[in-house]
Amino acid sequence: MSTAFPPARLRRAFVHGVLLASLLAGAAHAAGQAAAAVTPAPPSAVASAAPGMSMVTFNLHHDREDWPARRKVILRELLALRPDAIALQEVIQKPHVRNQAAWLARKLGYDYQFVSTDPPGRFKRYGNALLTRRPVLARNEHLLAPRGDYRTVAHLRIDVDGQPVNVYATHLNERSDDSGSRIRGEQVADLLAFIASTAGTAPVVIAGDFNALVDAGDLSALRNQYGDSFGSVHVNNELAQVSTLNRHYYDAPSRIDHIFFQQDRLLAREAKILFDQPYADGRWASDHYGVWTRLQFAPSPGSPAATTP
Repeated sequence: MSTAFPPARLRRAFVHGVLLASLLAGAAHAAGQAAAAVTPAPPSAVASAAPGMSMVTFNLHHDREDWPARRKVILRELLALRPDAIALQEVIQKPHVRNQAAWLARKLGYDYQFVSTDPPGRFKRYGNALLTRRPVLARNEHLLAPRGDYRTVAHLRIDVDGQPVNVYATHLNERSDDSGSRIRGEQVADLLAFIASTAGTAPVVIAGDFNALVDAGDLSALRNQYGDSFGSVHVNNELAQVSTLNRHYYDAPSRIDHIFFQQDRLLAREAKILFDQPYADGRWASDHYGVWTRLQFAPSPGSPAATTP
């Protein structure tokens, strides 16, 4: 049986049509890829890539309740976060307990500054510390007034990708009565004076256990000059009333551990609570929760970023 074929010119027209359709489809695909390549990143991605730094503050609860186990939990979280700076309170060293800040710094590969009213060489020393993975440009320490309360502040000026930043760590008086409030007010005034004498022109971040709510009168002088990073990020949401006192140990929730920042030089972008879950049945990293925040360097006035809506 014979088969009839279309005329030659019809076969050529059909082939040309197929080729043209293929070329048009390829051009459309390439155009789609080019459009996808230039699609702008969402604002959140741009913000997270912007220059800045991250910081943690955490009260270690010295060596109570199985420090060898707790330090592994703390180290694991800090290794995952890799913050630029870490403020630690209730840091202890004594016979059979290596300086806790020194141990964590060595495991993290960080530099550290430990400050204590106990003189070097004493069998037991207790104080505050700052750890950093950044180059250190300057170090200072100070015994806060009133001297009889034995409270200190540590200071490091660090280089964050070419931008010097001052970080301070402290721990204020713990009393909840009028006397404690008065002492904290005096300590805040001395802290601010110390910052004024050491910060120079670099932006300032202050972290620690302040033993006071962020809006307490004790901290008003500090709050008038510096922003509360956690409160700036979590405005009018369920996290605004979070506690940094571990509810396993304390009945009343209170956010007393803070990271303050210089608002004309830095912007608070993210903040979260750390160590707020037990690492084992009834076992916690500390009697406090930690605080982590990510700060962005504020754009210079007149720069394109400063004028972007």
